[in-house]
Amino acid sequence: MIDGERVIAVIPARGGSKAVPGKNIVPLGGKPLIAWSIEVARSVEIIDRIIVSTDDEAIAAVARRHGAEVYRRPPHLATDTALVIDALRNLIETLGAEGEAGRVMVLLEPTCPFRSSDDVRACVEELVKGGKDSVATFKRADLNPHRAWIIEDERPKSFIPGANPWLPRQRLPEAYQLNGAVYAFRADLLPADTMALLYGRTGAVIMPSERSVDIDNELDFVVAEALLKRGVSQ
Repeated sequence: MIDGERVIAVIPARGGSKAVPGKNIVPLGGKPLIAWSIEVARSVEIIDRIIVSTDDEAIAAVARRHGAEVYRRPPHLATDTALVIDALRNLIETLGAEGEAGRVMVLLEPTCPFRSSDDVRACVEELVKGGKDSVATFKRADLNPHRAWIIEDERPKSFIPGANPWLPRQRLPEAYQLNGAVYAFRADLLPADTMALLYGRTGAVIMPSERSVDIDNELDFVVAEALLKRGVSQ
């Protein structure tokens, strides 16, 4: 709890990954990928419940073994085109019907294993103590948008009209991107018609690039293992 409010961590983990079959339970550093997210949630003392939302029995078994609750999501919310936010809405409705009073939620994608307990705690504190409706983690952008291009009719043009992509890095405006590691939000204020998890009064927590790894394919696993050998940790 924080300031008398219950906090629920949700880890969405469907079983249908095509790039890496069974990705959410593939070992990383000697433990299943999803275990990293469960363990960091367990280390944050203000989190009251840890729920894995999945359609997959193998993922469910691993989640329970590492100390999480499991809620099964309907098949139509576990397809390649299904949105995480729709699975969240389904879970929020289910929890409400069960009498769960907690309205502070933390979304922890299992593909971002290196977030720390401090990152999670900072997001929740910014949400509750900072009076925000939603908070997310960011990292410095891999590509500054002032250096991005579009190609129209085989002609390159600056992505941002009027931007000067030739400026040295030090003279470009600071740019950030979502890293997908932590989203904290008020479930009762989640708009019914949005695809976004940043809404209302928003806040940001900045994370370093080395802890912002988002695992999507086999190469990402290789990079993550290399980072572990170099000493990156939660």
